[in-house]
Amino acid sequence: MKKIGIIGGGQLGKMMSLEAKKMGFYVTILDPTPKSPAGQVADEQITANFFDSEKIEKLVRNVDVTTYDLEHIDIKTLKRLYNEGYEIHPSPYILEIIQDKFAQKEFLRSKGIPVPRYKLVTNLEKDVEEFSFPVVQKARKGGYDGRGVFVIKNKADIEEALVGETYLEEFVPIEKEIAVMVARNKKGEVKCYPVVEMFFDEEANICDTVIAPARIEKKFEKRTKEIATSIVEAFEGIGVFGIEMFLTKNGEILVNEIAPRPHNSGHYTIEACVTSQFEQHIRAIMNLPLGSTKLLTPAVMVNLLGEKDYHGTPKLIGLENALEIEGLSLHFYGKKETRPFRKMGHFTVVDDNVETALEKALRAKKILKVVSEEVSSCRK
Repeated sequence: MKKIGIIGGGQLGKMMSLEAKKMGFYVTILDPTPKSPAGQVADEQITANFFDSEKIEKLVRNVDVTTYDLEHIDIKTLKRLYNEGYEIHPSPYILEIIQDKFAQKEFLRSKGIPVPRYKLVTNLEKDVEEFSFPVVQKARKGGYDGRGVFVIKNKADIEEALVGETYLEEFVPIEKEIAVMVARNKKGEVKCYPVVEMFFDEEANICDTVIAPARIEKKFEKRTKEIATSIVEAFEGIGVFGIEMFLTKNGEILVNEIAPRPHNSGHYTIEACVTSQFEQHIRAIMNLPLGSTKLLTPAVMVNLLGEKDYHGTPKLIGLENALEIEGLSLHFYGKKETRPFRKMGHFTVVDDNVETALEKALRAKKILKVVSEEVSSCRK
């Protein structure tokens, strides 16, 4: 029996594990949380920090292939093991570039990939003068789910700017935020999923709703897939990659960010595509033939975020009423603690008509809530 190691035991690791188990692989998770969501369904869990070199080495040496469900992990150890010949996909050298968002932009630009105008911050007050307000400041490392991003609207906002290593990026007039999942295996076989639209929770700046397929012109769909494919081929990546992009108001496609793993914008594929992004990732890293990415039905995915006034043991309310909505499938991740805006689950609604799917999803969004028995101090 082939063995797969996954660094990261969150929802992505859980859904990867479920697919790997269906295909007959033995799965070991490495995560600091005992009985993590992925650890609940995997064969084995190593409880350790993502920068525990000794435990990461133990994992890699005892499996056939290692992958991961998050970026912020010990690449130094992974690079050493990769150089020794251990199978780690995507490559830790790709991960090293993607961990640093400025390096990521530099790599993309060097390959002729269209990106927003950007500049490394050396002196913030002077650097912002090269852009017109508003301008976006981004942390080079560590940002995710809306963290590490600050919009500087005027000179007064500079006082509130991010500290540490950052860069500036032009504020792009966006028509739509779009994304596409791309898979590539070791043989060089590449497959693209449908392009989707993404909507964000304005308060938390977290992807909130995904609509598949994106309601865009065919020419934009074609261009998006061409750019996404060229990125994964430039990386010589193995696995599934989430490519987030902007469709600008003047019809340009610009790349925003890359995730070297299954991605939130691809959750809809579980119900709506022949092959889910999670099965595809397992196929790709194990160098198996890639599955069909055909969209079987329009779908809308909505993230279930922890309600902002609640912190503690999660409690899902509205389940019975939500499941009365035809075409709705629920995924609750099994996290032990909810907190404001934490991703606790998602649901997907499928329908022959994308607008009807959206209407149903928005109705379900009002019904399903993740709260807790405990209430945070901000509400007491």
